[in-house]
Amino acid sequence: MSGALKVGTRGSELAMAQCAALAERFDAEVELVPITTQGDTDRSSLQQIGGTGVFVSALRDALLEGRVDVAVHSMKDLPTAPAEGIELAAVSKREDARDALCARDGLTFAELPEGAKVGTGSPRRMAQLRLARPDLDVVDLRGNVPTRLARAQGPDADLDAVVLALAGLKRLGLEDRATEVLDVIDFPTAPAQGALAVEVRAGDEAARKAVAPTDHASTRAAADAERRVLAGLEAGCAAPLAAHAEVADGMLFLTASAYATDGSRKLTASHAYTLDSTKPGELAEAARDVAERAVAELLEGGAADLVHEARSSAD
Repeated sequence: MSGALKVGTRGSELAMAQCAALAERFDAEVELVPITTQGDTDRSSLQQIGGTGVFVSALRDALLEGRVDVAVHSMKDLPTAPAEGIELAAVSKREDARDALCARDGLTFAELPEGAKVGTGSPRRMAQLRLARPDLDVVDLRGNVPTRLARAQGPDADLDAVVLALAGLKRLGLEDRATEVLDVIDFPTAPAQGALAVEVRAGDEAARKAVAPTDHASTRAAADAERRVLAGLEAGCAAPLAAHAEVADGMLFLTASAYATDGSRKLTASHAYTLDSTKPGELAEAARDVAERAVAELLEGGAADLVHEARSSAD
């Protein structure tokens, strides 16, 4: 490859920081190229602007047009459908996937007063908060991480707390702003949360080779299982859906949950696959298997109705 590897990423402080840290492990000299996406400029809620792909399309356009050689995304932002002319070359080792409560006065979730105002832009988090604490006033929230933190912990704070991804806080060195890390059992996370996706143009062997050191097989398999649930339920970004998978003790475990938007109902399916290290492609097969079983169980329980209701409320 002649010249530096041009790596495209969103221009936010978090996106630039996480991309810079990842790119240090690329096998090439790197030039970071900030790209402005629709999700960065449109202040409407994610449901109103369509959600799926709003942080991704501009980066993919830059990749296909040759303005960058690599595109780095927060993997939870990627649409589940394949993109023509683009391949997923690497999935980074996942940072801590859990959500974090960032509250005023050091409050934990249980300590929030009745009727407390809690901000989040995620339909999943909204539903989980309402399920756990129906008394809370859950407020739609957009903006970069410092802006959202200021709404609860700044001098002009107007909220009692916000909920953010712990991975983002850690990548910005702001993990001390979390007043409680939320348990993944009660607050399971978005599919692929905490992982970074690295895309290249299809057939670009030089770029694929340069980013290969960052590919983490077990994270790729776990994220694939989670995203297959998202695709199987045709949930998109409007539906409150959580999926968390991990590879441990020779097995791939997956738990997936679908919620009513108002937090009044929750469906959960958990499945596991015993791995055989001698079998080629075992991780990929495990991801397909557990996702298919989880989707089937959720659909049998009525998840399609929850997804439809969420889409209707977002229109």
